[in-house]
Amino acid sequence: MNTEESINEVIILAGGLGTRLKSAVPDLPKCMAPVAGKPFLSYVIDHCLEQGLNRFIFSLGYKHETVEDYLSDKHSLLDMEYVIEEEPLGTGGAIQLAIAGVAGKDVLILNGDTLFKFDLPSLQNLHSFTNADCTLALKPMQKFDRYGVVRLDDDKFITSFEEKKFYSEGLINAGAYCLNTERFRNEKHPDHFSFEKDYLEPKAGTKKLSGLVQEKYFIDIGIPADFERAQLELSA
Repeated sequence: MNTEESINEVIILAGGLGTRLKSAVPDLPKCMAPVAGKPFLSYVIDHCLEQGLNRFIFSLGYKHETVEDYLSDKHSLLDMEYVIEEEPLGTGGAIQLAIAGVAGKDVLILNGDTLFKFDLPSLQNLHSFTNADCTLALKPMQKFDRYGVVRLDDDKFITSFEEKKFYSEGLINAGAYCLNTERFRNEKHPDHFSFEKDYLEPKAGTKKLSGLVQEKYFIDIGIPADFERAQLELSA
């Protein structure tokens, strides 16, 4: 059993333009796309609160005022701060900017356009047990071509990230990460970089990344078909 202090801080990356959703959601940041009567971001926040996360750092960019107005109106009681990208910095650059406001040894990182109903204590337990730089939540999927596949060894360390193509089955990166803040800060990163391509992928096979498979609800609203599916599934 993990006796370390539980993670209570979360960085939510919510600066995306939502280019592929323009036909369905013009002129809104992707996280603010309306799903079953409220912004998609609200479902992400609700699940975070259910998991005991109580300090929020929102990494914002495109039309950040829209997100700020919503949060101050509907979630005014949250312990939260905003970090604004003056220009797109990539997912890694956005995390690097936001992590300056994190107090704890580890932080959870989520995407504001993806809902994965992860179990945080299980994720943190593996993160602590493996002493990984970063621990990823992984979702088993079948018959997909939108995501790459993550390979794990028997000790739950990530050995490789495979490219996007059609897979009959496999594990995907579900976009929920436990990140060791001190180690991340101590590494030399450029201002603009991809967390997935430039940070995670080079660490595969070094026993610095672990992965926890969780068979939980997952939806990524990045394309119109899944945005429409979310309307039905989350209305329930």
